[in-house]
Amino acid sequence: MPADASQTRKKLIDAAARSFAEHGVFGASLIDITRLAGQRNRGALHYHFGSRAGVLSAVLEQHVEFLANREGELLTVALSAPDDDLASVVEAIVRPAAELADSGWRGRSFLVILAELVDEDPASLGGDVSAVLARTGGYAVYALLEQRMGQFSPEVRAERFALATGFILRAVAERARAAGRRRRTGRPQLDHEAFVGNLVAMVAAALSAPLHHNSVG
Repeated sequence: MPADASQTRKKLIDAAARSFAEHGVFGASLIDITRLAGQRNRGALHYHFGSRAGVLSAVLEQHVEFLANREGELLTVALSAPDDDLASVVEAIVRPAAELADSGWRGRSFLVILAELVDEDPASLGGDVSAVLARTGGYAVYALLEQRMGQFSPEVRAERFALATGFILRAVAERARAAGRRRRTGRPQLDHEAFVGNLVAMVAAALSAPLHHNSVG
């Protein structure tokens, strides 16, 4: 790919990451993304990516390998833990996300976008986007969570997974964003390890919390 074309593609990916995180994956304007990338040709995004799904896949692609590798490393640790150890599995979700959030605005944008996609029907995302998400390695982590979190109906389990994942992603992204603003006021922030440990404990407790006797389950 020529250098100019490669730079244009990179600018479009960055502009899309910012816009998707700020306005939503389906709410962001493709024309505005093109303008934000400094492109006068309104068809630049379609030329390089073909569609909204194409540029979304490219945005996600930037961080897939990191997440897959870190989740895989931590999943190996969790598999060696006792069968009732839920926290070690949750850590395989929390820690990579926290590390990615601390890496800069691109990582934070990715997490905000991912948090939105968690709430979507996978079938509505299209094959390319679903294929990229599948490569994060998260499915193996959630399969182990399912084994260790207790006996719940598929509906309750799916609801807890979606709520917990969205909470984790937004919590780590907001923490990193707040640190970047260097606010002079506001509540004190935990250091990285304390934040990760606290978030893991909270999510593990929520996933395994017993249902009220008249709740669905």
